[in-house]
Amino acid sequence: MSTAAPNARTVASSQSEMTEIILPNDTNTLGNLLGGRLMHFIDITGAMAAYRHSRTHVVTAAMDHIDFIRPVHLGDLLTLKSSVNRAFATSMEVGVKVWAENTRTGEIAHVASAYLVFVAINQQGERQRVPKVIPETADEIRRYEGATRRRENRMTEAAHRKQAKLDSLPDTAASV
Repeated sequence: MSTAAPNARTVASSQSEMTEIILPNDTNTLGNLLGGRLMHFIDITGAMAAYRHSRTHVVTAAMDHIDFIRPVHLGDLLTLKSSVNRAFATSMEVGVKVWAENTRTGEIAHVASAYLVFVAINQQGERQRVPKVIPETADEIRRYEGATRRRENRMTEAAHRKQAKLDSLPDTAASV
């Protein structure tokens, strides 16, 4: 792992935006955007913010929370916005919000939100330190502080999953 700590960066410097038009290949038989396709768009938009913040390669470590609020329809314009909420040693929590625009009526609706974790790596695939985040607005400070709580929840859940996996292994002494 690289030990040189880069300079801190503002949340605004990582913000990214992507727009897509929903085509037939993106939809299910009802003409609604496939959830997996939306997750793909969210992952790409989140990665853009993580790249901008870390200025190195990043890999998705988790998408630990996603809310599908309402369906997105064939022909809608999808706008995704992302920013780094907080950076830890080598990982970053990124928030992504998604809106759909009905191209006929102009109506815009919030359709999804997600939190992702990205890890910065170098060319050899080793973890790399990332700059700290400087939150400037009230919303950025709220998301910055919430990221610590969400990280603690992720770590607790990971420990529970690890213990459940160990508990499910056969007792070798009893099975002999």
